[in-house]
Amino acid sequence: MQEPVQDLFTVNNLWMMIATILVFIMHLGFATLEAGLTRAKNTVNILFKNTIIPAIGLLTYAFVGFNLMYPGADFAGSIFGFAGFGLSLPEGWDSSNYNAGYTYFTDFIFQAMFAATAATIVSGAVAERVKLGPFITFSLLYVGICYPIVGMWKWGGGFLNELSTPFYDFAGSTIVHSVGGWGALVGAYLLGPRIGKYTPQGMKAIPGHNLPMATIGVFLLWFGWFGFNGGSVLSADPGAVSRVFVTTSLAAAAGAIGALIVSFLKFKTYDITMVLNGILAGLVGITAGADQMGVLDSVIIGFIGGGLIVFSVVLFDKIKIDDPVGAISVHLVGGIWGTLAVGIFGDLAGWGQLYSQLLGVAAVGLFCFATSWLIFFSLKRTVGIRVHENEETEGLDINEHSMRAYPDFASKD
Repeated sequence: MQEPVQDLFTVNNLWMMIATILVFIMHLGFATLEAGLTRAKNTVNILFKNTIIPAIGLLTYAFVGFNLMYPGADFAGSIFGFAGFGLSLPEGWDSSNYNAGYTYFTDFIFQAMFAATAATIVSGAVAERVKLGPFITFSLLYVGICYPIVGMWKWGGGFLNELSTPFYDFAGSTIVHSVGGWGALVGAYLLGPRIGKYTPQGMKAIPGHNLPMATIGVFLLWFGWFGFNGGSVLSADPGAVSRVFVTTSLAAAAGAIGALIVSFLKFKTYDITMVLNGILAGLVGITAGADQMGVLDSVIIGFIGGGLIVFSVVLFDKIKIDDPVGAISVHLVGGIWGTLAVGIFGDLAGWGQLYSQLLGVAAVGLFCFATSWLIFFSLKRTVGIRVHENEETEGLDINEHSMRAYPDFASKD
């Protein structure tokens, strides 16, 4: 391999590592958002899950996931490839001549930060009633096996990348977000709703205990998304990175406005939780095509994504799938919309591209739905996945962790 120009190599690699730090911060955003939108009696449980998931993600991705997702030409197939356990460069290579833009270890750590996101998304949808042990087991299998196999289909040179018009997913509207969304949908359905959520008199809202914390979480996620999308350029190219920063921000802002308008027209009130999830929907929606969109494209994609969230949340409540934080709506519905938008807007728009996007959404959806169903259903039939009714009523903190998040304050829960 030709030796890279050292100064450019250093700049590119440095930007990739900065982007990695930004993506890492997103895990704090997920933790605070989920904790804020759920009840005080389950805060320790939420924080514990969002602490252990990145640890599981990093270790499983190092042990097996990275080589499942990027098996290399010698070990790759169209659907499955595997280059062996652990992290090791091909013989005769060193970390610095692995790629013209970044080192082998930079590539690993940037991709590893994405890996745990799928299970983090699931955590929000199953919050306040899932057993911790079975959830950790699910996360281990889903992050370690399902996510990297799906990622290989596009980013590792698999069949979605080999279509006559290749499926396009720049930073993971489908490959990251909808992977988590499908797992969230299956988990929430098999668990059933929280006690008291759906009554004979209708749906009863169960408000979160700390909206300031939830708002901080969304802004941390928006902040981290500059690394999530900007780092996916895989270089410090100023034109490409600055374009992605602009499209990402505009979509998030438009998502907030879309959710604001639609929720106000529907509920006649200014709902902060809808606006927060509208921002996230805009971010998820632009992620598939952030490098291919213009200014107006980004605004339209974000605005529609934010509006869709409102209808999606209402729909899932109507069919009694209880999602405490709106994760299914944001990541699954938003991810599907953003993926299809690549075929409708921007530089790649066209019928051929739209067909490839539909095919990618369907293939990933089928595999993830089946895999998450197999894992969750097996756990449900063996060890059980839902805490006892008394434990749910009293709170997971005291029963799963023998502690409370706010021991000096009385709780109305």
